[in-house]
Amino acid sequence: MDELKIASDGLVEQDLATLDATKLNPLSPQIISRQATINIGTIGHVAHGKSTLVKAISGVQTVRFKSELRRNITIKLGYANAKIYRCSACPPLLRYKSQGSSHPDVSRCPRPGCEGHLRLLRHVSFVDCPGHDILMATMLNGAAVMDAALLLIAGNESCPQPQTAEHIAAVEIMKLKEILVIQNKVDLITKVQAKQQKEEITAFIKGTVAEGSPIIPISAQLKYNVEAVCEYLARYIPVPTRDFLSDPRLIVIRSFDVNKPGCEVDDLQGGVAGGSILHGILKHGQEIEVRPGIVTKDSGNKFKCMPIKSRVVSLFAERNSLQYAVPGGLIGVGTLIDPTLCRADRLVGQVLGGVGALPPVYSELEIHYFLLRRLLGVKTEGDKKAAKVSKLGKGEVIMVNIGSLSTGCRVQSVKGDLAKVSLTQPVCTEPGEAIALSRRIDKHWRLIGWGKIVKGRELKLRYRDGTSA
Repeated sequence: MDELKIASDGLVEQDLATLDATKLNPLSPQIISRQATINIGTIGHVAHGKSTLVKAISGVQTVRFKSELRRNITIKLGYANAKIYRCSACPPLLRYKSQGSSHPDVSRCPRPGCEGHLRLLRHVSFVDCPGHDILMATMLNGAAVMDAALLLIAGNESCPQPQTAEHIAAVEIMKLKEILVIQNKVDLITKVQAKQQKEEITAFIKGTVAEGSPIIPISAQLKYNVEAVCEYLARYIPVPTRDFLSDPRLIVIRSFDVNKPGCEVDDLQGGVAGGSILHGILKHGQEIEVRPGIVTKDSGNKFKCMPIKSRVVSLFAERNSLQYAVPGGLIGVGTLIDPTLCRADRLVGQVLGGVGALPPVYSELEIHYFLLRRLLGVKTEGDKKAAKVSKLGKGEVIMVNIGSLSTGCRVQSVKGDLAKVSLTQPVCTEPGEAIALSRRIDKHWRLIGWGKIVKGRELKLRYRDGTSA
């Protein structure tokens, strides 16, 4: 600890010259001081308080866009980082506190009358998913980067609501084991109602991946009992084992053009890709490529992919600048890519990493799939058979979620639990990757099953300089 230099903002300085990946772990001070190392998703039905809880813990308003503010719902994936501290003097129930991502690592306790000091335990990143049924595809994109999830259930509504069941099935598909159930809005109900609903919740999560998870009653709006959530995040959710030694790979879940209208040519900045690193360390100044890159079609209606090569010119975790970024947490990567290619989430679903070190790009996939017995998240009146999931049919168009990409695909053939599909958008992936399947039912995409990629038809990649990958 003596060798660590503290910058003027109270955070530990990072130095590329002394970086030794073999000595790093997700709780190393030079990492958690600036960057989150664990991704926590917030899932549950629409208007159950997901964004409000994220704001209560991190202080960040994740609902930012005009369309979201007008309708008061989350539409795009929200994201916010928070540091979780332990106070040396507070009573047990109030011991765990949360602060913003740029808060100094050591500071005085903010509770009036407390003389204790805060010590940094965890730095977490929240992936705030939309709860609306028509935004299920966005929620599945967010599930691709989660390490744990907070399942929010509103105390003033019966349990389960449609998307509560659909979201829990989705995280089960993504193999999430760590789930904390939050009973929100307890300030709106009586003690008896809260106990009754707790029994409803216990019955609902029985037999699911959330069975046995603690149920914490809170009021996110009043910040009541939020300390208990912080304590659980710090003490009981294990930090995932991370691979720092492989080539870096980041899946893009957001991308933006940061230039303002009327910006001078000399002041133009390259596009920014936001996402989570799966493995490896991404360094400032590193040469990178993005696959599939620019996708076009030739005269024979066949895909042509040109990966984008660039360089990392800045790394940020919220407002904290980084010299290097490690797996976990949401990272903004400033590049020299033409901002037009990044604006309005155009890079979502692509993969960023070291030049020549990324998986192949596929246009057709062979998948090993399983279908749900019944549809989730759909209210059926009287006749329950309407909710059964029918088998995949040849020529049917379904939606697949691979990593952070949602794309349509046409089923070419089905044999037992194997299916061959041709994608409407090429994808950079590899065999063994988990995928989610959705079908269009009553004008909405509904989760119908999951699967694994067995193999696929690789596309030939050609770079701008004429060389091929």
